[in-house]
Amino acid sequence: MSGCHGKILRVDLNNSSTTVEEVPESKYKQYLGGAGLATRYLWDEVPQGADPLGKENKLIFMTGSLTGALAPSTGRFSVVAKSPQTGIWGQANSGGRWGVDFKNSGYDGLILEGISPKPVYLVIDDNRVELRDASHLWGMNVPETTAAVKEEVGKKYNVACIGPGGENLVRYASIMNDLGRTAGRCGLGAVMGSKKFKAIAARGNSRIQIRQPEEFKTHSKKLYELIDDSMFKMSLQSFGTNVVLDLVSIRGGFPTRNWQSGVFEESDYINGPAISDNILNKNVTCFACPIECGRGTEIKKGKYAGQKGEGPEYETVGTFGGMCAVGNLEAITMAGYLCNDYGIDTISAGSTIAFAMECYEKGILSGKDTGGMDLRFGDADLIVDLVHLIARREGIGDLLAEGTKRMSEKLGRGSEDFAMHVKGLELPAYDSRAVQLTGLTYATANRGGDHITAYVQGPTFIDAPLLIIDESEIKDPFAADPGEVQIATDLEDMLTTFDCIGACKFMGLCISAGDWVELVNRATGWDYSLDGYKQAGERVYNLARAFCNREGLRAEDDTLPKRLLEEPLPEGPAEGHVNELPSLLERYYKLRGWDEQSGKPTAAKLKELDLEDVAKELWS
Repeated sequence: MSGCHGKILRVDLNNSSTTVEEVPESKYKQYLGGAGLATRYLWDEVPQGADPLGKENKLIFMTGSLTGALAPSTGRFSVVAKSPQTGIWGQANSGGRWGVDFKNSGYDGLILEGISPKPVYLVIDDNRVELRDASHLWGMNVPETTAAVKEEVGKKYNVACIGPGGENLVRYASIMNDLGRTAGRCGLGAVMGSKKFKAIAARGNSRIQIRQPEEFKTHSKKLYELIDDSMFKMSLQSFGTNVVLDLVSIRGGFPTRNWQSGVFEESDYINGPAISDNILNKNVTCFACPIECGRGTEIKKGKYAGQKGEGPEYETVGTFGGMCAVGNLEAITMAGYLCNDYGIDTISAGSTIAFAMECYEKGILSGKDTGGMDLRFGDADLIVDLVHLIARREGIGDLLAEGTKRMSEKLGRGSEDFAMHVKGLELPAYDSRAVQLTGLTYATANRGGDHITAYVQGPTFIDAPLLIIDESEIKDPFAADPGEVQIATDLEDMLTTFDCIGACKFMGLCISAGDWVELVNRATGWDYSLDGYKQAGERVYNLARAFCNREGLRAEDDTLPKRLLEEPLPEGPAEGHVNELPSLLERYYKLRGWDEQSGKPTAAKLKELDLEDVAKELWS
């Protein structure tokens, strides 16, 4: 097989056994590998109603059909499980180099089953597999774990692991690799912790075969040259992902004080140029990436001076900064470092802290609840202190570790109205009242409130040769136009393919879908047309939706927090706007072929996508 090895490693943690499963090429082609193939395994093998933190849930690591191929930014892998944060389909994706090192060990994927009676970690080297005791690693943070594992197995191994966040079952714990890269969303680090599985050390020389190597190399070279000449590269290389902050602020859509406003008066102190001027040491790159958008940083002043790490990325700045009304770059950076070290998602951590601050401000949380801590917006030291408590589940941190949805259900007293999540997943730092289609994609994303299922931020980004969209300019981002809903569905389908092939979604902003189809075909020998490739993304998207429906998701769950639907933004360019979601949802369901009453993909739609068995079970 070209592009992939055709082998999946299974680890039964109940009895510490491993088996190798051969996967037919037809299955790779149908789902493209990566998150698509992992989602198929999830549907087939995790029973309805399984406890996300119980023995029936499975944690599935999967590389894509281009992971490890020398095309632009093709080093990513996905992790899929039933999410302990949302109770539905959970998927997280990460870059760096670990995915390539894992694939070079001879396997395309890893399925973790059951629960180990004691902490363990896995060592993989060119098809040689060993489970080792990890009792001495339990309690270590991510840098400590990585160093200890490499000391035991060798410096050339790459390590993916959890920190105390995953061990303590923080609902939004992440899985870390390459120290600063993270499979961050949906709490899959907690699933790993529940299985008493600490780390994976991988290396090997089993590199994939390319079916048409010269043609693949020539086309890849052309795309690298295209990116090198783009403003997109120049912007991200200079300022990292936080270049987005100013672009979002221009529309008045930078969530501030738990989304009470879209304008943060201290944004100039925490934006992309502020990072470059004050804390940037070097750019950090993922495998085969021509952009180097990662930030290797060092805090150079204040009480955290001397601390080093990676980040902050835009979402970390948006949640710990704007949402918590903190304009101190050093404190935001330190909070991000700690999230990486403990292994917790910065989006959910910062957003949950912001929610707690508003609850305290409104008297829903008291000093008695917080152990005497004064949870006020703008307190720079507080966001750092709370990360420690969340990861350790100490004091008020135990409540915050449950996430915004569970907090609001426990606290009540109207807090549900400003609990900023969709389906249990905290929202990222884009106020959708400033770009209406973003609200639609938040409401309909399979994993809950998510910005990269379909990255819709208006003409600034959509004008790039993104995917297959021809007439994609959003005429007025403040207005809900049902005629533009096709943009959202096309983005959802096509951006899904990036998580399947193992490529960075940023590449969709500067390389056309046709180019990606050619790369996939030349690497694998498949014969995808552009329409067939798009349909593969649609197939995976609907399969993930079907899994969510089987776990209880219904049409009424495709909604937004009450604040976004009923509270107009009070200031800035988007002043007076709310999300006009209902007018967009009706059109969305029709385009999707989903039943408007149940929220399920219709049996006809599933059969059209060659998912007859899924249709039979979902509609039985």
